[in-house]
Amino acid sequence: MIINSGFEVAQPAEKVWRFFDDIPQVASCLPGAELTEDLGDGKYKGRVAIRMGPVRLQFAGTADITERDEARRAIAVRAAGADEKGRGQAAMNVTAVVTSKGRATRVDVSQDLQLSGAAAQYGRGMIGDFSAIMMRDFAANMADRITRLDRGESAEQIAAAAAGGSVGGFALAARAARLALARVFRRFFLPYQPAT
Repeated sequence: MIINSGFEVAQPAEKVWRFFDDIPQVASCLPGAELTEDLGDGKYKGRVAIRMGPVRLQFAGTADITERDEARRAIAVRAAGADEKGRGQAAMNVTAVVTSKGRATRVDVSQDLQLSGAAAQYGRGMIGDFSAIMMRDFAANMADRITRLDRGESAEQIAAAAAGGSVGGFALAARAARLALARVFRRFFLPYQPAT
């Protein structure tokens, strides 16, 4: 399943691109993600916890930077993992391209996602909604982290502040469900509104 999304950050493109040099910092912006080991040469071990509907999955696996194009400001990552309780597997190729947009920066993200097991039972709409919320949270976390680093805060201080206000998997699932309900409402009820 291909999911294309993007977001803007109120920071210069070069600063956002340099932020992508520090993969542990990038991973810390993704809700539910945790790097557990740096294997060297752009390879990492980690975990991602997600909740979709009533199912809570915790994937453990690896992430590998497969491409880093300085001229295009593009980075590609291949991640793969299995649920720690054996309920499914996930693999994803992610490409992010950073472009300048005036004083802000646009980050376009393309995800090629393959799921099996419990997570695969959800339709494209629900997975797309969940992905959209994750991207929004990632963008907000990244902008906040860059601002805090500019102010001179250490990565440890930022991590401690983020731990106090972290968003749990249930909250993400609830937000995805609200998006799905809004989509259904628009599709079925709004076309039938009487003309005024």
